[in-house]
Amino acid sequence: MKRDMELIRKLVLKLEDAPTSFAPGNLSVEGYTHEQIGYHAYLMIQAGLATGADVQTMGSSGHIGILTGLTWAGHEFADSARDEKRWKQAMGIVQQKGGSVTLSVLTDLLTTLAKNALGLP
Repeated sequence: MKRDMELIRKLVLKLEDAPTSFAPGNLSVEGYTHEQIGYHAYLMIQAGLATGADVQTMGSSGHIGILTGLTWAGHEFADSARDEKRWKQAMGIVQQKGGSVTLSVLTDLLTTLAKNALGLP
């Protein structure tokens, strides 16, 4: 399964919007399967964006993460990715340059765009 940065963004923003510091129990995102969400939750835990657990079992079709909350890095990513216009601009740049990007490069790009919008060097 390919990593989907759009799904990761949506999951981070859903966690941030939760009424408490705990992740919602039944996390879903329209247009994505339970398997896609579980795998991307697992990736978010690996990347340090969220806390949680790998709940893969012998009967699992792949890694499944259960998210419990955002980390500092997850909040930082949410802050940089929240603005829809800036997100679309960053993803447009990524598509022009080949369509794939690492989390760290995407975060750097979003940070640069935010600095430019604020008139910072």
